[in-house]
Amino acid sequence: MAEVNLRVGTDYETEDIAYIRATGSRAVFICGKRGSGKSYTLGVIVEELFAQERGKAVLIIADPMGIYHTMVSANESQSDEVRQAGLLTEGFPVRLIVPGDPLACFGDAQIVNRLQTNGVEVTSLWINAHDLSADAWCELFDLEINNAMGIAMWRAVDTLHETHEHFNISDILASLRKDTRAKSTTVEALENRLTAAQRWGFFSEESTDLTDVFSLEHINVLDLSVVDAGTKGLRNLVLDIVARRLFTERTRMRRREEFGMETSLPRVWMAIDEAHQFVPQSRASLCKEMLIRWVKEGRQPGLSLIVATQQPSAIDSELLSQCDLIMAHKITTWDDINALDRLSATYMEGDLKGYIRQLNRRGEALLVDDETESVDTIRVRPRRSAHGGAEIQEKTASRSFF
Repeated sequence: MAEVNLRVGTDYETEDIAYIRATGSRAVFICGKRGSGKSYTLGVIVEELFAQERGKAVLIIADPMGIYHTMVSANESQSDEVRQAGLLTEGFPVRLIVPGDPLACFGDAQIVNRLQTNGVEVTSLWINAHDLSADAWCELFDLEINNAMGIAMWRAVDTLHETHEHFNISDILASLRKDTRAKSTTVEALENRLTAAQRWGFFSEESTDLTDVFSLEHINVLDLSVVDAGTKGLRNLVLDIVARRLFTERTRMRRREEFGMETSLPRVWMAIDEAHQFVPQSRASLCKEMLIRWVKEGRQPGLSLIVATQQPSAIDSELLSQCDLIMAHKITTWDDINALDRLSATYMEGDLKGYIRQLNRRGEALLVDDETESVDTIRVRPRRSAHGGAEIQEKTASRSFF
């Protein structure tokens, strides 16, 4: 495997270019308070990965804010800074993956047309009811598997898993109605929940083949902003299914690679912004267990994970402890500083909180790399592609008030 080094910025003390080694699997943690640049930095890493790994690895961004489709456009607003860094502004090929029908999700054909006019390839991701285990269906509806509703739901889904390769919500309803051990009131309550699930808009007769939807020639943006962020945890549901299927498929492909056989899914890099929504501290979520497994067991099957958040204290500590690279922008709350400080390593000259307090300049970040056992303060390089996190708001404001 060829050496992969990602240019992420410049060392503040030496002015040397700062690189991240990405030849093997990595677990990367990016943090910073609101407006400090953590989403911008995530984009820098993805740009570098695409430039060096295009056609060799699948790059996925789980985007709960709907801002990364802008990577299709060049960063004209910082063209001078980009040139001073010895780079060129450039848009990248972006495939926007929408759970369900894009027209229904955006509710506006003009939005879809504008995305496509800008060069974004828009495609659908469909989920089959079979993709969720019996336990996951219970967790989705917050059902205890030892009470009447949980038992009935688990039994109905488990029976279908044993007899069907694919099944629909209507099949679950039919299985419930045939269950002579379930009370009519229990069945009726579950019918209400499943009927509501049919309106979520991303269930289909068959699930999408991930090797078809995730392209080696694009930055794949999984747009979770179109999915309800409410109490049902639908964004977690979609991400759990994607992560679980990728993990299973890459484990299988790794065995083929060991014997020199062709594979349909190469190595995967998945970046998750606002990661505290998906791997929360002190509470469960549908995808938490799977994502922790990615960072614990992903090295062998070639799975890398990047998580970004403005709240380090809100991320599960088990996941954070497995990250071997940290890029920390300025944070100010004590809870977040203490959460980051717990990741201090023996090779450091002091605690992480001491380094964090010294971050004051815009675009500044602390780079902590376990592979090289190094701690450096860097200036993150300018993005070559457009950053949606700030620019969309500025353009909207200029249209509205001036």
